[in-house]
Amino acid sequence: MFIKVTMVCLARRRHVLLLVFLIVLVPFCLFIFLADPDLSIEEKEITSKIAELRVKVKQLNFLHQERLQEVSELAIQLSNMLSSLKSNSSLIGASEEISEVQKLLENISSPGAVHMPSVHHFLPHLLYNPSSLKPSYQKTKGRNGVSMVLGVPTVKRAAQSYLLTTLQSLIQNLNQEEQNKTLIVVFVAETNLDYVLSVENEIETQFSSHVESGLIEIISPPASYYPDLTKLTPTLGDPLERFQWRSKQSLDFAFLMMYAQPRGLFYTQLEDDILAKPGYLTTMLDFAYTKIAANKPWLIIEFCQLGFIGKMFKSVDLPFLAQFFIMFYNEKPVDWLLDDVVTVKTCNPNINQKMCLEAKKAIWMQHRPSLFQHLGVHSSLNGKIQNLKDKFFGKMTLFYPHKTNPKFASTESSIASYGKHTLEGAYLGKGYFWGLYPKAGDHITFKYDPPINLSRYLFRSGNVEYPSDRFYNASVEILPAEMLDGEVTVTPDGYAIVGKFDKTGLAEGFINPKLFPISEIRLNIHSKSGNWVILSEVLIETKQES
Repeated sequence: MFIKVTMVCLARRRHVLLLVFLIVLVPFCLFIFLADPDLSIEEKEITSKIAELRVKVKQLNFLHQERLQEVSELAIQLSNMLSSLKSNSSLIGASEEISEVQKLLENISSPGAVHMPSVHHFLPHLLYNPSSLKPSYQKTKGRNGVSMVLGVPTVKRAAQSYLLTTLQSLIQNLNQEEQNKTLIVVFVAETNLDYVLSVENEIETQFSSHVESGLIEIISPPASYYPDLTKLTPTLGDPLERFQWRSKQSLDFAFLMMYAQPRGLFYTQLEDDILAKPGYLTTMLDFAYTKIAANKPWLIIEFCQLGFIGKMFKSVDLPFLAQFFIMFYNEKPVDWLLDDVVTVKTCNPNINQKMCLEAKKAIWMQHRPSLFQHLGVHSSLNGKIQNLKDKFFGKMTLFYPHKTNPKFASTESSIASYGKHTLEGAYLGKGYFWGLYPKAGDHITFKYDPPINLSRYLFRSGNVEYPSDRFYNASVEILPAEMLDGEVTVTPDGYAIVGKFDKTGLAEGFINPKLFPISEIRLNIHSKSGNWVILSEVLIETKQES
């Protein structure tokens, strides 16, 4: 026992020496590089790396302090256990050794120290269940040490869910190097396990490779984490439903932040109904490291002006924020609490409002243009319409043109088009097709004369303004020159089924060359839709005859 405790103490000293060395070395190196205003590209890259190292040192120091606190708490418990063991008659012969170990533990645990408030003082119900702060469901590959953790909280919506669209946008706008630096944590803020598993299944089906690689994690909280919200007194004159919704949201954000805190250097709070710009991660990290290298302290960097979307934090600051949210979760909405945090840290009661705003801007930095945009109109609060858009995001891409599609002989659609949004225009890359309420039996057909050697197709439905206007139950079918018995499914009217639209409204696939040439491509609708439908991308690729 004595040898083990001694080794722990020596290991702690090595960590402390390493931290002291890094804390002294990093600012010195940074000063040398910043002293010369005419830095080369290589030197700027080194400066950025040093800024990154500074963040890593702070994160390492924070985790080290957390472990010390845990050791101290454990030492107190062990010391108490040893005290009870000394009085055990069967262990009288070992009392001297027990006393020696107790002295070592007392040096660690600081007996008689004042115990400061913890989460249990503000959420006392957590004391009754040791598992209240552990996810009740967790799908993880254990990815750690990333540059950025993206937190995506989601709840069950009465109307349209945008979660898959959000994840698709976040992932497709990261290159492979950026994906390796990122962890996306989907926090399903529901306690119904059946619903949580249904969300997990949708994500697993749509993004299986990214779940397997560890890029996406899925967690949900235990029911015992939440207090009885019905027993709380509403504040701010809010209706009971809204009060309970916003109080729970503050607790959700605190849980998600603390789960993400040890996993990466930075954390960005997102929502489940957003879009991202290409290369957003590199832009965010470069901006953060530039401010750190210039010794400009910040608490928040804002990459979207709406609510809590796109708010980036250093992971070492998350415990402070989570504690604040937990202390006042039933007093104000969480985005108001965030503003209160900044006010407390910057504003002297004796200064005027203008000076206060300037002081807040110094640590609540804004990046323009915005990198994230809110989509959809339905809030997670039932019945609330929230058609918000960030004016600094810039123009959104409503369709993806492909003007190299092969020439068609004709197009047909049993779905009535709206205004100038025609099928021909979508195929030719001039706009997008917008049709009214598709129903079972409706179809969209492209005919070719002469037939073509169709090698690949891609049809994207919905767009960023109307993500719900997509195909929900539709198949992609072709009319080949010759059917392959047993190799393809054939419709009663002689079309081969080669694909279908997924839950994000995308249909993509390759065609077996044995089916060449193809005279028709048909999109066949199998059920009635409560929305209109948009065809925002049509890509047809052909293979030249050898």
